[in-house]
Amino acid sequence: MNPKEFAIGIFDSGVGGTSIWSEINSLLPYENTLYLSDSKNAPYGEKRKEDILQLAIKNTEYLLDQHCKIIVVACNTATTNAISYLRAQYQVPFIGIEPAIKPASIQTKTNTIGILATQGTLNSELFENTSRKIDKEIRIVEQIGKGLVELIESGRLHSQEMTGLLQSYLHPMLAQNIDCLVLGCTHYPYLIPQIRSIIGPTIQIIDSGEAVAKQTKKVLAASQLLNTTVAKSKISHQFLINSNKGTLVDLLNKSSLKMQLKIRETNF
Repeated sequence: MNPKEFAIGIFDSGVGGTSIWSEINSLLPYENTLYLSDSKNAPYGEKRKEDILQLAIKNTEYLLDQHCKIIVVACNTATTNAISYLRAQYQVPFIGIEPAIKPASIQTKTNTIGILATQGTLNSELFENTSRKIDKEIRIVEQIGKGLVELIESGRLHSQEMTGLLQSYLHPMLAQNIDCLVLGCTHYPYLIPQIRSIIGPTIQIIDSGEAVAKQTKKVLAASQLLNTTVAKSKISHQFLINSNKGTLVDLLNKSSLKMQLKIRETNF
């Protein structure tokens, strides 16, 4: 098999990384993809760094066993806690996800930006280093989104409990005059309609999905691994999950490609 036809490997602590998969598939429609949903161990954001690293290694080695040509770490927590090790340990290119605080710092007019993220992301060394590079006049209002991932993973995306949590997290940020809200978890784009109803129309909501897709294309092109010659009808999109397949199926059924998607619950 031509290495260009090998799949783009993507992993996340659960179903949230499908928001990244969607952006990648939109930009690179001729690429095969293999998505790994480690829902059994979700959320990563409340785990110790050592545990996050071991889970990232496990996921990476599974995708490498499937001959993936590039690996997208579609999880902010795994990126901020493990990607430096992964890049040093394995030869395959890695694409990571970081909260888009730099774009927010450029766009803010109030010099106050909010970030909604997991504890594991906000407490990581990589996030701290990135934050230090932002203009010191910019104030970053951090909020841990405790419980949000669990509700999404359990299929309670539109529950009253979700609404209550979002209101309790977002109203204090609004009181501090943020004008940009950075989503620091790949699960959170699925909450944008509800977030918008709380924060109103003027505050910018910023996530990393499109930037990640563009970086994936850039790295594939530089490595001469772009797959542009295969008929689109032969492209394969596989999704593997180790717990709670129903939530993944519900999210992916909204995709126009649902007839081409292969979703399987398995142990890994």
